[in-house]
Amino acid sequence: MTNTVEIVRVEWTDDAAALKHIRQRVFVEEQHVPAELEWDELDAVSAHFLARVDSMPAATARLTPPGQIGRMAVLPPFRRRGLASSLLLAVLAEARRRGLARVYLHAQVPVVGFYRRHGFAEEGGIFLDAGIEHQAMSLILC
Repeated sequence: MTNTVEIVRVEWTDDAAALKHIRQRVFVEEQHVPAELEWDELDAVSAHFLARVDSMPAATARLTPPGQIGRMAVLPPFRRRGLASSLLLAVLAEARRRGLARVYLHAQVPVVGFYRRHGFAEEGGIFLDAGIEHQAMSLILC
C-alpha cells in the first residue's frame, strides 16, 4: 500500500494547531524540552512547512527570516520513511527562492550525520540547548 505524501508551505495563522501538535509531541513530550522554550516570537514571522501522509500531519519544520532552519520534527509513526529529507529539501528550495546565500541550524548531536549527508558542515563545538547536545551547522546555497 502506497502512502500519499505531501509537503506544503503553510501559514502559522492557518495551521498552528497541526504544527503545535507535532512539536508538542516530539519536543515537549518525547524530548522533555520545556514548553516555554519551544514556543517563541519567531513562529509568527517564519515560513512553516508541514508534511502530511494520507492527509494526516506527520512532520514540520520552519525557516526564520535570517535563514535558520529549526523546529524540524517527525512524529514517531512516520520516521524512517524519508519525510525528514523531503521536508528539508522543501525548506532549502524556499531559502533559495528567497535568495538566501546561506542557511544554518542547530542539530541535535544524534542527527548531525543526516544534515551532513545534505551538505551541511559543522561550525564550532557541541553546546547544550534545552538540556540537549547540539551542533551548529550551515550550508552555503550559492
